[in-house]
Amino acid sequence: MEVEVVAFDVDGTLTVRDCVFPFLLRAGGAGRMARAVLGHPVRLASLVLRRDRDGLKAHFVRECLAGLDAAVVSGLGAEFASFVASGWIRSDTAAELRRHQDDGRVVVLVSASLSPYLEPLGEILEVDAVLCTGLEERDGLLTGELDGPNCRGDEKVVALLRWAGEAGISHDGWLTVAYGDSSGDNEMLAFARRGVNVSRSEVVAA
Repeated sequence: MEVEVVAFDVDGTLTVRDCVFPFLLRAGGAGRMARAVLGHPVRLASLVLRRDRDGLKAHFVRECLAGLDAAVVSGLGAEFASFVASGWIRSDTAAELRRHQDDGRVVVLVSASLSPYLEPLGEILEVDAVLCTGLEERDGLLTGELDGPNCRGDEKVVALLRWAGEAGISHDGWLTVAYGDSSGDNEMLAFARRGVNVSRSEVVAA
């Protein structure tokens, strides 16, 4: 059976702002965040000058989360998801998400956001799947490393194709619409039958 799939980026697309760094601050605390900013100035300056978004994320995740109890971070993620859902959701794109759900389409979140809060946010929004950046765990503790690649750019398409294969979706044009707001979404928008960039104006029905 053929299905219509709709993919949404999250930060800046479904939300009014970035969620990664507020969550890292909440989970790791101000002390760890300060050390991440001030403790390695040469490394940080190099990452900023190279505009290495993946490297910057890996640096802050490592400095803020390494050694923390994974279950505690998971609980903080659920609380943060409720906070985001109650105050940081864009009304226009949220309305589009609901419209697609009401029309019977399969809705998937595809984001570089972190799994501890994005998975519970997906449950709140009642989407069908959440594809995002995971955190490596060992013996109940976070290692500070990402579990797999950062879900950005080409990796968004890779994640979608992997998910579709596991779901048994193989017909042409299954990704009907994709919504994004930044260069990290370009590949996903190009892969969809229709890509909607929501960064410049209020979203209209797609």
